[in-house]
Amino acid sequence: MEKYKIPTLTIAGSDSSGGAGVQADLKTFSAIGTYGMSVITAITAQNTEGVFMVEDLSKEIIRKQIKVVIEDIKPKAIKIGMVSNPEIINEIVETLGQYDIEYLVVDPVMISKSGFYLLKPEAKDALIKNLIPKAYILTPNTLEAEEISGIKINTLEDMKEAGEKILELGPKYVLMKGGHLEGEAIDILIGKDVYKELKSERLNNKNTHGTGCTLSSAITSYLALGNNIEKAVELAKEYITNAIKNSFDIGKGVGPVNHFYKFME
Repeated sequence: MEKYKIPTLTIAGSDSSGGAGVQADLKTFSAIGTYGMSVITAITAQNTEGVFMVEDLSKEIIRKQIKVVIEDIKPKAIKIGMVSNPEIINEIVETLGQYDIEYLVVDPVMISKSGFYLLKPEAKDALIKNLIPKAYILTPNTLEAEEISGIKINTLEDMKEAGEKILELGPKYVLMKGGHLEGEAIDILIGKDVYKELKSERLNNKNTHGTGCTLSSAITSYLALGNNIEKAVELAKEYITNAIKNSFDIGKGVGPVNHFYKFME
């Protein structure tokens, strides 16, 4: 299928400031070259300084969004981001179970950079037991991986141990993001058929709003475009690194990454 016509879908929350969530996902899909579609799970009142309020949509409208999109324009790959309560998680799992989805990328969004809890405590079990096992690849940061695995992560070896434990929950691959650890920035891609450390320079840049959303949606795009998992993750890492390098110093807090850096002079 011709590039820019390959459908990708994000199921996530809306960021009113445009730097993360559905807005970041759609920008990423477009920048990389897929046709982006969205299912909104929640509306947030947020800006570069933080998240101030979240209002979940009903499970009925979430289910209907998924069905009408997939039954008209079937996505090649789907990314799931912010899903804050167990009813929404279970509805998404049940609805997606009616369709043959080739790639499901799950970014287990739990807490914002400003410390706002985006995943309700009672939703953790539903995430772990029902959604994570369906993932083609899971993309937790260190804090999320600790919550999911129960392992405190301070070292690269801890990351590996936690990733292997998470892999036992059912996803085919886990990308352990090491950005929260000190020293060299190292992520680890773990699967039954792969173990790969991906090293990159640690960037001294405060404008990182939307990095997790952007990385997972970049992986989604590159998988949809036909890359294998290792190549998709490598290309996504390159994309997010450059998006951070060219990020915007706008707003009073943590500014957004630049999704369209490739197109700027």
